[in-house]
Amino acid sequence: MEYQIRQYGLEQGALEIEYMEEYFGEFPRRKTATEVVGRLASRDHQILMAEAPLPEDPSAVVPVSYKVSHELRLDESEAKLADLVTRLRGTVEFAGRKVLYSWIGATRRDWRGQGFFRALTEEQEAWAHDNGFDEIVVKTKNRFYDMRGTLDTLRFDVVKFEPHRADNRESKVYLSKKLGLEVLNRHRSKRSVVRSPG
Repeated sequence: MEYQIRQYGLEQGALEIEYMEEYFGEFPRRKTATEVVGRLASRDHQILMAEAPLPEDPSAVVPVSYKVSHELRLDESEAKLADLVTRLRGTVEFAGRKVLYSWIGATRRDWRGQGFFRALTEEQEAWAHDNGFDEIVVKTKNRFYDMRGTLDTLRFDVVKFEPHRADNRESKVYLSKKLGLEVLNRHRSKRSVVRSPG
């Protein structure tokens, strides 16, 4: 199977993400286009979306999975990102390196288990490597078992675990993957990428 991936520019990509997040019930608060633009406008970033034909109407192609990542810097001024850098200190080296943060992403429930998220992740890794990034970091919660399983098969290493006092399912898990040619050589998905303006 060849996965159809679209890489969006900032403005159009932000609108697509706002639309896509309506299909994901597990996120308590969905991202707005304004929030996405505000986060990504001043840094290296990538907005990817996998598309597939509807089983009942193959002529209709719809977005089924997405992934948004951006550069994470040592000197972040936004409170959430500065806190993330602080929490990663001692486990991720920022000085003299480019670190990519895999910020948001998911696959629609009815399309899971078909390799879309793997294809997006492999495309993200290829882009990150080509753009001089040294490492990709991800933050998730312990209760997102499917996501943790996917990251495990994609060879992300757990670099930090922050226990939650009341509910271990709410504990935070930080994962990382260092980039190099050996990572790209392990890619398995066949991908066709279209770059959309805006």
